[in-house]
Amino acid sequence: MTPVGDVFSVGVLLAVLGACALAVQSLSIRYGTITSDSSDALVIVLAVNILALVPAAFVLGSPLQELTLRSLAAFTAAGLLGTMVGRAMHFEGIKRIGSSRAEPIKASQPLHASLVAVVVLGEVVSPGHLVSMIAIVAGIAIITYEHGRGGQTAGNTGYVGLAFPFAAAFFYGIEPTFAKLGFAEGAAVLTGLTVKTVSAGLGFLVYLWWTQGIPDLREVEREELPWLVGAGLANTVFLLGYYGALEVEPVSLVVPLVQSSPLVVIFLSVFFVSDDLERITPRLVLGALVAVGGAIGVTLLS
Repeated sequence: MTPVGDVFSVGVLLAVLGACALAVQSLSIRYGTITSDSSDALVIVLAVNILALVPAAFVLGSPLQELTLRSLAAFTAAGLLGTMVGRAMHFEGIKRIGSSRAEPIKASQPLHASLVAVVVLGEVVSPGHLVSMIAIVAGIAIITYEHGRGGQTAGNTGYVGLAFPFAAAFFYGIEPTFAKLGFAEGAAVLTGLTVKTVSAGLGFLVYLWWTQGIPDLREVEREELPWLVGAGLANTVFLLGYYGALEVEPVSLVVPLVQSSPLVVIFLSVFFVSDDLERITPRLVLGALVAVGGAIGVTLLS
């Protein structure tokens, strides 16, 4: 827990690191999927995750001894729903509408989680919760309007492209429930992350084999491959920072910090990304601020 006055605790720094890494991942995916498919991006990112996390889990712990049938099932479900389906939707959304638009919409994850809790668990929505949810919807409405009036700018595929980050937010919102069930069984962070990434990788390869065949990564553009590998490294840093922060700090502190990643994306886009890929407008910044503020509000009031 963070002591009073100790703002820059290890947990806070890890959460901020996770938010920055998530932003770097999104922009790297944007550059790495100009011509490449989002499925290629997901395969490479998952491969980097596995190559980094699996050896670390066995060197630093004993994952086989830590796992129970319940934790194995929970982490597998988290991997298939969040790490596989959620990321697939997320990456496709970035490819279609850009990271500066996809990230704020994806940050509506707490809204989906709250709505599921209301419908499934019968939880009551407080006035503060309701205001925060309205803020998320308002922010997304501003982004949607700005996206629609952008004409045929690079990456613009119409309103259909907006559905992908919405779907990503929904599946990302489901994932933590399964992850918490797995950690409640006594599994370490690296063990949970290893099962999540391996199950997602195997599940996605089976899906590709069944539908369109295993992709030949040698066909990925040489200029884009380093960006996709970089996205995998950034995502691995995000996972370690995010779950490491959750080990030592409450969810109500960690999640709002991580939800600030869309603002980091916009900041980096202004200084480092060409206008051909990311067109930053005052309305887009306003929409991102409103949506992220609502997401933080929902999390703090949960």
